[in-house]
Amino acid sequence: MAGAAPAEEDGSPKKAKQGGFKTMPFILANEVCDRFATAGFNANMITYLTQQLHLPLVEASNLLTNFMGTAAFTPVFGAIIADSYAGRYWTIACGGVLYQLGMLGLVLSALIPSLRPATCSNTATTTASMATSCQRANGGQLAVLYVSLLFTALGSGGIRPCVVAFGADQFGVGGRRPGGEQKWSFFNFYFFTMGLAVLLALTVVVYIQENVGWGWGFGIPAIAMFVSVLSFVVGYPLYVRVKPGGSPFVRLVHVIVAAIRKRKETVPEDAAMLYQNKELDATIAADGRLLHTNQLRFLDRAAIVTTTDAVDSGAEPNPWRLSTVHRVEELKSIVRMLPLWAASITLIAAASHNFTFAIQQSRTMERRLSPRFEIPPASMIIFTTLTMLVSLSLYDRVFVPIARRYTGRPSGISYFQRMGAGLAVSVLGVFAGALVERKRRAAAAEHGLLDSPGATVPISVFWLVPQYALHGVSDALSTVAHMEFLYDQSPESMRSSAAALFWVAGSLGNYLGTVLVTVVQSASGGEWLQDNINRGRLDYYYWLVTLLMLLNLVYYIVCFHFYTLKSFEVDAADEGPSVERENE
Repeated sequence: MAGAAPAEEDGSPKKAKQGGFKTMPFILANEVCDRFATAGFNANMITYLTQQLHLPLVEASNLLTNFMGTAAFTPVFGAIIADSYAGRYWTIACGGVLYQLGMLGLVLSALIPSLRPATCSNTATTTASMATSCQRANGGQLAVLYVSLLFTALGSGGIRPCVVAFGADQFGVGGRRPGGEQKWSFFNFYFFTMGLAVLLALTVVVYIQENVGWGWGFGIPAIAMFVSVLSFVVGYPLYVRVKPGGSPFVRLVHVIVAAIRKRKETVPEDAAMLYQNKELDATIAADGRLLHTNQLRFLDRAAIVTTTDAVDSGAEPNPWRLSTVHRVEELKSIVRMLPLWAASITLIAAASHNFTFAIQQSRTMERRLSPRFEIPPASMIIFTTLTMLVSLSLYDRVFVPIARRYTGRPSGISYFQRMGAGLAVSVLGVFAGALVERKRRAAAAEHGLLDSPGATVPISVFWLVPQYALHGVSDALSTVAHMEFLYDQSPESMRSSAAALFWVAGSLGNYLGTVLVTVVQSASGGEWLQDNINRGRLDYYYWLVTLLMLLNLVYYIVCFHFYTLKSFEVDAADEGPSVERENE
């Protein structure tokens, strides 16, 4: 319609210039700078902790994965604020400011000598003995680090759950249901753009950190974060800003309490006898009301109308005693998603070693490309990013058009199939890592370097490329599909919260990585994971993770077999009385 327009804060059509691809430069500029800052900060942090703050390898690894886990958990709170009170725009803007403060703290920590320990007196001291021969960071210095990390984690909590949903909101406008080829293309484009930002950070920022200094190494990401916030705020007049519809979590609690209160009631065989109220659900069901499903029937008791509910009077029912079918199905949708969502946790735990142990592996290998240039260890992660970018391009431009001819789906294959393929490839990635570590350690033993952790093992660092590349292919498949799944199958009023689940999986995955490292360290008596990885048995750790990933793939297939897609009601003028909601 010529007069139709995107929704402002109140959801009413006002200005035809709002929404669409014209908003992408501002939204993506924000996220590109944010991801550039985050990647530039995280990629080489293990080096900063071990070589600048002089922490032992296992302690530094656990600190880093714990921080990454915390940063990935804060989106839950950001999502609640966005969906319930502030809306996505203001949550993103405030999150950017908090992240900026955290980055400034890290810059000060790197620049001011009193905020870090003195350099080792013997520059030839090996990594294995650094904890005892070098002065470790004291409590005050670590406190500055922790506070800075806390601010960046809180900032991430405001940005991460909202940016993807906010971008997708720009295409779900003018009375259209969110969906269609444009939306799925947006997801691929979003992750491709983020990959470019990460690639830039892993090359430029890591090189500066290794060869120029940590002040500039943290300062450049901090400047990028400032540009990120500024660019996002400038685009304010162009955005579709969907008004928050009240706390979705309160509605979920309403359903649970009402179902428990009516636990002795018998669920009718005819679902039409359950409580429906189109007007009550209008503000949270613009796509259409969710239709009844036969799973989790205990929750249907929340929609049973009893003589004490007095719905015939015209007044709104007490939500703690009676919920509509739509609200019951919101809770069912979330519960049904959780088993499939959980499969990504092990995937992230397996990939977390790319930021810790794999960097330590590369540090011991031959990295010199010329007499004057040596690849920074943390920059090896660019092979994951490069492979992801190439895979996304080939997937979107080559695979999808071909698959579309056979499946009839605009997206080529379902996101379920795409996630499964990504999980399978990740198993191969960890398997390759185990083989390469076995070869690297054998080379160290052959040349008598088992007790020389600071020496360069005569084996090319490019042996690590296959494992990095396979993780990149896995990311291109599983990560994008995971976000598509959460966005599409979640209730429309909970899409920021669903995006938060994406980051919570990252949080739990990093925590699982920490638990796994701690358990392995304890069970092996410290033999597998040593500061001197030449003496350790990192290959055994990789074999263990490979087994866990294989079991996780089987678990995913079983959960997929029993999963039921959500379905919802639409206006008869559009598509008939109802439509089964599948991934396009």
